[in-house]
Amino acid sequence: MNSIFLENLKKYTKVPYELIIIDNASSDGSRELFERFGARMIYNNGNYSYPYCQNQGIEIAQYDILAFLNNDIILSPNWDERLLKVMTEKKLDIVTMSTNDRIESRSATKKIYKRWKYIKYPIQFLFGNTVFGLKLMHKLMYGNWKKWTTKRWNTFQADVQEGFSGSCIMMNKSALDKIGLWDERIQAADFDTYMRSKKRYIEYKDILPIHNLLGVYIHHYGKLTLKSKNLTPFTDKDNLIPLKEKWGDEHDKMLKDLP
Repeated sequence: MNSIFLENLKKYTKVPYELIIIDNASSDGSRELFERFGARMIYNNGNYSYPYCQNQGIEIAQYDILAFLNNDIILSPNWDERLLKVMTEKKLDIVTMSTNDRIESRSATKKIYKRWKYIKYPIQFLFGNTVFGLKLMHKLMYGNWKKWTTKRWNTFQADVQEGFSGSCIMMNKSALDKIGLWDERIQAADFDTYMRSKKRYIEYKDILPIHNLLGVYIHHYGKLTLKSKNLTPFTDKDNLIPLKEKWGDEHDKMLKDLP
């Protein structure tokens, strides 16, 4: 998946960028792959949680826009230019792109997720998570990727909707001044970030909650590593708490109306 991610990152990203990789003591060649690509590397001696690693990346990031991208995604043509255009037009500080996990409505999301499930599992059974298998899944799902994502952009353009897809959160650095760094106690950091942005909006009105860009779409393979039999426990696991322990009743109240 890492090689597919890099292939599409290079192919579809037009604006200047830096790639920051936090390597949690990998031993499968991933470190060397990203080094050859020229990524800025941070080397950890254990498997640290998602928010801990994101804060490490923030500390050395040079640019004003931060894109927290899962590695099991395929970016779309012009994703970055379209994203920056919509963020500017809508005056948004934190956004996500639409994915097969979340699009414009629950019914539309259910439909596209169902299609993905029927394509993914048979191919995964036959070919595993190989480069060939993963690319075949994507091809069967969308056909011509550029044509599919261009059609979606033409349909929705700069339309946005409050909500988020956790595999791809983008924000400017000024957002961090308002909501703070990632909470290193919360592995479900996408939910926590949404709720912190929502709470900040309710209390101060100086930032909008996370919004989903309906016209900018990427594909998310989803849970490729979580099903591994060789998962290493988080080195900082004793620091982690459940999302609801932090938010209590606000948890259900803030999430219930999301599309």
